[in-house]
Amino acid sequence: MQNSDGFILLTGTANLKLAQDIAKILGQDVDETVTTFADGEKRVIIPENLRKRKVFIIQPTCPPVDSNLMELLLMIDAAKRSSADEISVVIPYFGYSRQDRKDRARVPVSAALVAGLIEYAGASRILTVDIHSEQEPGFVKIPWDNLYASYSLFPVLKDHFKENIVICAPDKGSVLKAAFYAEYLNADGIAIVFKERDVQQTNESKALDMIGEVEGKDVLIVDDMIDTAGTLVEAAEVVKSRGAKSVSAAATHGLFSGSAPEIIAKSPIDKIFVTDTVPIRAEMLNNSKVQIVSSAPLLAEAIKCIDNGDSISERLIPQTHPRERL
Repeated sequence: MQNSDGFILLTGTANLKLAQDIAKILGQDVDETVTTFADGEKRVIIPENLRKRKVFIIQPTCPPVDSNLMELLLMIDAAKRSSADEISVVIPYFGYSRQDRKDRARVPVSAALVAGLIEYAGASRILTVDIHSEQEPGFVKIPWDNLYASYSLFPVLKDHFKENIVICAPDKGSVLKAAFYAEYLNADGIAIVFKERDVQQTNESKALDMIGEVEGKDVLIVDDMIDTAGTLVEAAEVVKSRGAKSVSAAATHGLFSGSAPEIIAKSPIDKIFVTDTVPIRAEMLNNSKVQIVSSAPLLAEAIKCIDNGDSISERLIPQTHPRERL
């Protein structure tokens, strides 16, 4: 039986603005629960009664990843010990998701460990946006809904690109995403950049070659995240060298780590479209190349679906998504 008092929204410090934007769309308040002791320990206090209530915790595990992950685990534990009926964790950006397999000897499968910690802490459900690997929901026994930022990005991209567009995958892992975008944006074709990644190094790869025709085209590179921007910029340089008229990029998670702002500023990229699943660095917020698209409407609708028992896949995920056909 649904509680007549409705659901409760909680947030940590990871992306307070996004949590507030979601709450505003839902017509609710969101409780800020986390403070920090002088020695750096996190302290969580939930200000209202959760007994027999549905709780949604909004907390991306973005940089600083370990700190925000600890906040999430403590909030889940606090909600569980407060007798919440159901605890749904809304993690727009899932830290450690790139470490989803054992790609060399003597390494952990970090994504599986983190997912297991969230389940063990007491979460009833996980909700993410563009998780790095589609197999990750299999790491836990609780429901895991993964949304696609294309729901938020497509209206903006359709308005920006009217014709003469080619979609580019910056590596082989983004080919299905590129096919999906190409279908919905009525693109003239798809290009794929091949790269070599050194598994012994972190954030190091090199673009080697590409297939596809981009000469005279407006090329849109699509990926799930922009971290150091090395992969993106190398792909843009290859595409531009093959005669592309313009080069833009669309990504879900705009981390822009390290020297990414400077690298992007010197690159041939004309425009970057990213969502606000993570807080965007000030240098990029003030960069004329960057357009921020809100993910709050998508996440708010997903919360409504979970609360009402409606289908997320039917309402928020296009049924022609390539992964839906696998």
